[in-house]
Amino acid sequence: MKRATLVLDDGTRYEGYSFGHDSSVSGEVVFNTAMTGYPESLTDPSYAGQIMTLTYPLAGNYGVPPRQETPDGLQRFTESDRIHAAGLIVCDYSEKYSHWNADRSLADWLREENIPAITGIDTRALTKHLREKGVVSGRILVEDTPEPAAANYAEINFVEKVSPDSVTRFNEGKGLKKVVLVDCGAKYNIIRCLADRGVEVIRVPWDYDFNTLDFDALFLSNGPGNPETCAATVENIRKFISNPDERRPLMGICLGHQLLAKAAGASIYKLKYGHRSHNQPARLDNDTRCFVTSQNHGYAVDADTLPANWKQWFHNMNDGSNEGIIHTSRPWRSVQFHPEACGGPVDTEFLFDNFINDVKNA
Repeated sequence: MKRATLVLDDGTRYEGYSFGHDSSVSGEVVFNTAMTGYPESLTDPSYAGQIMTLTYPLAGNYGVPPRQETPDGLQRFTESDRIHAAGLIVCDYSEKYSHWNADRSLADWLREENIPAITGIDTRALTKHLREKGVVSGRILVEDTPEPAAANYAEINFVEKVSPDSVTRFNEGKGLKKVVLVDCGAKYNIIRCLADRGVEVIRVPWDYDFNTLDFDALFLSNGPGNPETCAATVENIRKFISNPDERRPLMGICLGHQLLAKAAGASIYKLKYGHRSHNQPARLDNDTRCFVTSQNHGYAVDADTLPANWKQWFHNMNDGSNEGIIHTSRPWRSVQFHPEACGGPVDTEFLFDNFINDVKNA
């Protein structure tokens, strides 16, 4: 293993060893507290431009699943076709792996996709530093490799980089209700959760004017980066919700939740260090029910800026931040967490059932 160093922009340094692709990279350094699910997290487009720190000390012990495409053209075991995280930081990489569905090691996968990774880092100390200082940019520097340019995460439109270039359809030609999915970096399990519930999914690029299409409902996906870079998407959503006769169902997840809130007139702000885990408690407003949720986001909706015809739907029990909004009279709602999980708990997957019921009864 070559020596490698994590250097934060505030000058903090952590020494370790390279176990992925031997190259250097810059990005926004974030931490994920999930104990499992690194294949799903690494392939989640929401991590584009970020260097992911796994707080669980052991990584790689169950290897990586095979590339296996389903009949609809999606990868069966990952959330996209490739790794989107810019780099990976772990405390203890396990070279030996054991799992019924593994066909190669985590290190082999990272090298195949040219993703640098560093092991031997005190990830507990790093996470405490990020919690105190807030999310910062940084670089993984591997010896004898060129030093990368500094990261400029907030000003780059990562959605444009991960969104598809053309319109694709799932469950096409079966006479089903049509749901437009605005793909800002959608996890594959969102598509699975919709298609498995008996609707045709029309996946469109992030800036596509879906208002020109014939459809029965609208779905806004997750995605990476700063929501301020998605002005075209916000404008298309605003056209939809500004129509006084519009009654078709609408649902958003994660970035889609933030874009819907912006289109409605609310403000967005950046969290100090974001929510990236499988155990975030989201509670229904004015209710005793609280759900364990999977999350991955660095921005949040300011619920105090919601207009009169919108209200907060869920809130986070840890920091009180907004976790969902709902319209007071129309079938429009969105959540900050991931009801499709993958990885993570499926406690809130019923939200897809509720949405599809609205679609089929509209």
